[in-house]
Amino acid sequence: MNQMSVGARRRRRKENAQGWLLNLPYLAYTLFMFLIPLGWALWLSTQDWNLMSDRPSFAGVRNFADLLKDRRVQSAFVNSFRYLIPVVLLCLVFGLLIAFLVNTLPSGFRGVASVAMFIPYLTSGVATSVLVKYMFAYNSVLNQFLRKWFGIHISWFTDKHWAFVILVMIVVWKCSGYYALFFLSALSGISSDVLEAASLDGAGKRQIIFHIQIPMILNSVSSVISLAAGLALGIYTEPYLLTSGGPSGATTTWTLEIYYTAFTKFKSGYGTAMAIVYAVEIFLLLKLIDLVMRKVIDRFGC
Repeated sequence: MNQMSVGARRRRRKENAQGWLLNLPYLAYTLFMFLIPLGWALWLSTQDWNLMSDRPSFAGVRNFADLLKDRRVQSAFVNSFRYLIPVVLLCLVFGLLIAFLVNTLPSGFRGVASVAMFIPYLTSGVATSVLVKYMFAYNSVLNQFLRKWFGIHISWFTDKHWAFVILVMIVVWKCSGYYALFFLSALSGISSDVLEAASLDGAGKRQIIFHIQIPMILNSVSSVISLAAGLALGIYTEPYLLTSGGPSGATTTWTLEIYYTAFTKFKSGYGTAMAIVYAVEIFLLLKLIDLVMRKVIDRFGC
């Protein structure tokens, strides 16, 4: 018995060693690409450094305390929720609409439609922003048409309301088709027998959609909400190129403000503190979304 147990322990040690050896590349990657930069960021957030002086000065928690009084940071914090709500809701609604429409097409056309839906997501944010900038310029065809025929004069990118609406529209246009693929994949996984049985029981199309199909794809809905929330909180390219965060901070975002603080104002310690607070906000929001969606799935899911 003792010899067998000794042999079993040796095999177990060998297997453990092999497991650690196989995981070593990933552990090394995690150490150098995540843990070391994280430690550096935590250290830098306690410093007052302009990226050029030889020695940064210790600031302690002053950088974090100053965030509470910074109006630009407060504006970025509020705007994170202003982007979050419409982007998540519109991506969810349009994604579901597109998915249900494509799901009604003959199987031979679904592949083509799926590729067409994915194209906006592949489009460069820079290219899209440049196109939109010319589309809504003062002397663009659209503005000339509105002035000539309707007497409407809109300065799109200097108006707080319209500048924000345009940025949200760009993000929703880019991502709705991509998220629709999640829903389309989930809808394709629903057995036709379930739908046929519901039809035979007298269920109409609306009842099938809201009482059978949507409850059965709630896991995909949860994934899309989390992805869209992460997207909304990380918007950068569009406001940087179109509005620079203006007018009056109406379209600024966390990432945009972090960039301006760290690399334009050269307040690297303050910018790092801002980035850490931003990361904590994302983590807490995504955890809250996950908690809520788990309860929704438990109650309404099939």
